[in-house]
Amino acid sequence: MHLVRICGLASALLLGTFLPAAAQDSCASSNVLGVSRVVEIDTSTGPKFGFQYSDANSFLAEGEVVLTFDDGPLRAYTKPVLEALAAQCTKATFFVVGRMAVADPEMVKEYARRGHTVGTHTWSHANLAHLSAPKARAEIEMGFSAVQNAMGKPIAPFFRFPYLSSSSTMAAHLHNRQIATFSIDVDSKDYRTRDPGSVHRLIMGGLARSKKGILLFHDIQPSTARALPGLLAELKAKGYRVVHMRPKAPVATVGEFDSIVQSAADKKGAGGGPLRRAVTWTMPLPPELAGSQGDGAAGQGQTAPAQKPAEPATPARAPRRGEDEDWKSGLWRSY
Repeated sequence: MHLVRICGLASALLLGTFLPAAAQDSCASSNVLGVSRVVEIDTSTGPKFGFQYSDANSFLAEGEVVLTFDDGPLRAYTKPVLEALAAQCTKATFFVVGRMAVADPEMVKEYARRGHTVGTHTWSHANLAHLSAPKARAEIEMGFSAVQNAMGKPIAPFFRFPYLSSSSTMAAHLHNRQIATFSIDVDSKDYRTRDPGSVHRLIMGGLARSKKGILLFHDIQPSTARALPGLLAELKAKGYRVVHMRPKAPVATVGEFDSIVQSAADKKGAGGGPLRRAVTWTMPLPPELAGSQGDGAAGQGQTAPAQKPAEPATPARAPRRGEDEDWKSGLWRSY
């Protein structure tokens, strides 16, 4: 059974379509991280990847990493993340929250314009292990419908459980839907801190132990936005190689959920305002990134995303497994 197909493409060739001439020149340099190879994932068997699955598949050799980002887009942080990736001519997979996609579809399109792979992370970042089966299924399916609607074209059948909190019922659902499930191997824990040094150390320390793996970041976190340029440079210096994942075939969305999402998008477009965003553990914007908001959501006629109250003296607390957050009470109100 073949789950992956390796495509031997040079990183400069991969990037040529998406970057201006000056950036293409830099991508020809051996001083950038680049993409060492592309792996095509066949999701027809509903494969699983990452440390927590006993039946997980692996396509990584020692020294190889996959860059993944959850919870976005959130423009003030997503833009510097994308710029850092482009500066190193490398590619990532983004697991996008449905509500975030509906709130800023242009940033979802930007993922694709820059050649990254886009999967999903539910509709509202719900902990599916603590929802009824119908609501958990709706969270998964609305996530795919919303992100594909925002992108304007098919997306990857790639999914990650919020909080890595799986359930046997939803695992079976994803398997039957021919969707690949991704866990992680090394966690940046960027949601716990504003310190980019902490993110850098956790990733490099984890890789020193695992030697390879799927790396987890969040492109809604300032700590990751600030850490990424230096971290990518060190990955290059230490000889790590980036593998970029692509799907063999796109996901097939479900009509009933496409209709619900389209109604929500139409309501927003008609002046109803952005949907209430998911609880995705954002931190206050640091001064050095504040300037990147200039052409953000507010500049496009959208309301800038509300963030958790600033707590400058205390890092954000990591969500506890199974914690019941206030988004649950309003989960179904936005449409």
